Amino acid sequence: MSIDSQSIVRSVDGDRLQADIETNASFGSIPVDKGEGRTVLTGTPANRAAREYLIERMTDAGLEIRIDPVGNIAGRYDPTTSQSSRAPVATGSHLDSVPEGGIFDGVLGVYGALEAVRALQDAEIDLERPVEVVCFTEEEGGRFADGVLGSSVACRKRSVESALALKDEDGTTLEDALTAIDASGTDQIDARSWDSWLELHVEQGERLESAGKAAGIVTAITGTVRCSIEITGEANHSGSTAMNDRTDALAAASELVLTVEATSEELVEHTSESLVGTVGSLSLSPNAVNVVPGTVTLGLDVRDVQTETIETVIDRVRTTLDRLEAERGVETEFERPYNIDPIEMDDRCQNALSAAAAAGDIDTLKLHSGAGHDTMHVGTVTDAGMIFAPSRDGISHSPREWTDWSDATATTRVLTGGIARLAGGLSE
Repeated sequence: MSIDSQSIVRSVDGDRLQADIETNASFGSIPVDKGEGRTVLTGTPANRAAREYLIERMTDAGLEIRIDPVGNIAGRYDPTTSQSSRAPVATGSHLDSVPEGGIFDGVLGVYGALEAVRALQDAEIDLERPVEVVCFTEEEGGRFADGVLGSSVACRKRSVESALALKDEDGTTLEDALTAIDASGTDQIDARSWDSWLELHVEQGERLESAGKAAGIVTAITGTVRCSIEITGEANHSGSTAMNDRTDALAAASELVLTVEATSEELVEHTSESLVGTVGSLSLSPNAVNVVPGTVTLGLDVRDVQTETIETVIDRVRTTLDRLEAERGVETEFERPYNIDPIEMDDRCQNALSAAAAAGDIDTLKLHSGAGHDTMHVGTVTDAGMIFAPSRDGISHSPREWTDWSDATATTRVLTGGIARLAGGLSE
């Protein structure tokens, strides 16, 4: 391991990282019986406190702060040795949470990125490119849109105007919510201008823990298709309607749910181990114990690293709906409003992270991400990579979410070494 690599490993301060994450955990803190939870929705007082603390810590580190109209934050480290006109290496994640979420999801990526910059500063590593620490708005989709909102704007997949016009359940727009906490700016944050992007995140699964590895190098992020399905039969009295006179929407929906399960299991066994298919929401009307269900609405979520297998599940669902109409006399409607393609992580970024882990004697595992992240947008406009930190028992989006501080520090060291290599600070 070279002198420079040793300097980076020594310079990552796990105590400093832990202090930042624990301070952030106090914003939106909620009482729980076990673990440590927080609720930080975009545009709330807790979100304001989290953002203000981040900006304060970025300023303390000498970063130049920029905030765009949807509240994305970027702090630029531009050492005198770098060529300022060259495209920067960017890194970060998000600070918003799901309702009653944990303290690491997104936060480790933001403060791991900041700690990486501080470590590079402390080690006095010469860089050829600037580094930007980024915090995206509304990654979780807890209040506006379906998630990954800020990164979609930074990647020019959604306009600023359409994003600001989004409304929550109470009719408040994103623009009004950001204005209320003084969180919107006028600067431009354009992911297309970055040389590369790295995101550190908790795994939200058990693969690293099971393998006894301290860090995961992500190879791909699954694509996601979400569909809304409505099945309409005929509501009628449960006591006086004979079994052969019924058009039961729930019975038809049950067949569809089992089709999704059977098709997914078949594809996992024969085609793609990473495929998952889920009917995660179900509502029926009139929803009374003595009434044959008249209408059922289902929410379907299908994910995989292969587009073909996702489409196989969707095709089987549509074929099943046609059959249910013919055999059971129901009417069906099918909508597909949410489509995210699978994306592979860039070889250059994976190699930089793998080299950093090897230099720090940190054991890694290559694996795919089954959850969506801001990287799935950023990776379509620049070279991108991800590092996973182990999640105890695979739990996330819960106060019981936990990543050991030693693992948080180790993965931050991998991130730091990866940034140094991509920014021209290390040649080995």
